[in-house]
Amino acid sequence: MSELSQALKRTVEGAFGHVRLRGEISGYKRVASGHAYLALKDDGAVIDGVIWKGSFGGIAFAPQDGIEVIATGRLTTYPGRSKYQIAIERLELAGEGALMALLEKLKAKLAGEGLFDASRKRPLPFLPRTIGIVTSPTGAVIRDMLHRLADRFPSHVIVWPVAVQGDGAAAQVARAIAGFDALAPGGPVARPDLIIVARGGGSIEDLWAFNEEVVVRAIAACSIPIISAVGHETDTTLADHAADRRAPTPTAAAEYAVPVRADLVAALASLTARAERCARRYHERGRERLDALARLLPRRDTLLGPQRQRADDLGVRLDRALADRIARARQPLDRASAVLRPAMLDRQLSVARDRLARTERLIEAVNPDGLLKRGYVRVSSRTGAVVTSAAAARAAGSLTLHFGDGTVHARVERSESRSYDKGQAEQPSLL
Repeated sequence: MSELSQALKRTVEGAFGHVRLRGEISGYKRVASGHAYLALKDDGAVIDGVIWKGSFGGIAFAPQDGIEVIATGRLTTYPGRSKYQIAIERLELAGEGALMALLEKLKAKLAGEGLFDASRKRPLPFLPRTIGIVTSPTGAVIRDMLHRLADRFPSHVIVWPVAVQGDGAAAQVARAIAGFDALAPGGPVARPDLIIVARGGGSIEDLWAFNEEVVVRAIAACSIPIISAVGHETDTTLADHAADRRAPTPTAAAEYAVPVRADLVAALASLTARAERCARRYHERGRERLDALARLLPRRDTLLGPQRQRADDLGVRLDRALADRIARARQPLDRASAVLRPAMLDRQLSVARDRLARTERLIEAVNPDGLLKRGYVRVSSRTGAVVTSAAAARAAGSLTLHFGDGTVHARVERSESRSYDKGQAEQPSLL
C-alpha cells in the first residue's frame, strides 16, 4: 500500500507540478506550528490546501473564510489520508472587489464597536517633547520625516523599527504601539507625547497590514495620541479611521506633529512688542488722566493762602500779647522796687538779727545738755530713751549716764536699806 501511495504521489506531482487555482477559502485554520490548513472551493469541487510557515512572507493579507482568492502552488498528495492537496506558495485576492468587500466587512465590525467614533479622538499636543515613530527603519519615509521635523522644530525622536508589509507586519506594528504606550513616564526611555504610524504608498495589498484588526485595536487602545500616515493622499486604511488624526503623507504627519519654531519665535516677539505697547499706552493714558485731574485741583497758593494769612495774624497778635503781659508784670515790680531803700533794708536786717539772737538764747536755755555742765546728769536706756523715774531705771536694767564731759554705762542692782521710811520704795544702787 505504501508503494502505491508513493507511486500516486510521484504521478500527481509529475503530471501537474505548479498550478493556479481560483476559489473561495473555507475552513481556514492556522495551528501552533505556524502552518495553516484550508480548503478552496467553487461551484463544483473542493480541494484541500496547506500553507507552510515559510510561505506566509509572500501573502499580503490575512486569509479568512469566504474570501475568493487565487492560489499558486504545487499539487501533491498526503499518503496518510489518501488525498491530494495544494501546497500554496502564493495567495492573492481574486480581484480588488474581493479585497474591498473584506475591508468593508471588517470596517463595519469595528465601527459597530465604536472604535472609529469622533468622540474618541484626542487633540494632539501642541509641542511634544518626545515623538515616537512606528515605521520601517530604512527607506525614504523615515528620512523625509526626520528631515522635516529638524527643519520645523528639532525634537527628540524615537523610532520603533517594524516591517510594514508581509507576514507578521501587522503584529509588529501592534506590538510597537503597545510598547510605546507601556513606557513609564520618567523612565530610562522617554515616553512619547505623540506617536506617528507611517508607511509609504503602495497597492491595497501592500498597505493591508494597516487594515488588520490587531493594528486597529492597538491604535484604539493606546493612551498616547496617534497620527496615522499610511500611503499617499488617496490611500485610506482602517488605521486612519482609528487614529486621532490622519495625515495624507508621512511628511505631512511630521508637519502636524510640531509647529515651525521660527514662526513661534516671531509670534512671541510680536506678542512681546504688543504687550510693551499696551503697557506704554496704559501708562500714557494714566498720565493724561492724572494731568486732567491736576488741572481741576485749585492751586497751592489758593489752598494755603488763608491759612498763611491767619498764621501771620496770630504771630502779630502773639507778639503784642507778650509785650503787654511783660508790661503788666513789670508794674508791681516797679512799685516794689520804688519803696526799697538801703536804710529800710538795714532796719529790717537789724530786727531780724535781734530776733535770731533771742531764739538762740531760748534754745540754749531749754537745751537739757546745757545743765550737764552745771553738775546735772541725764539718764537714758541703752535704746536711747530718757529715763525719768526709778521704776523705769529698774525696768531698763542697763543705763547710760550723760555728763558734761562724756557718758558712763551703769547696771541697776537691787539692795535693801536698813533704815527707811515706811512706804518708801526700794532704791537702785549704781555699780
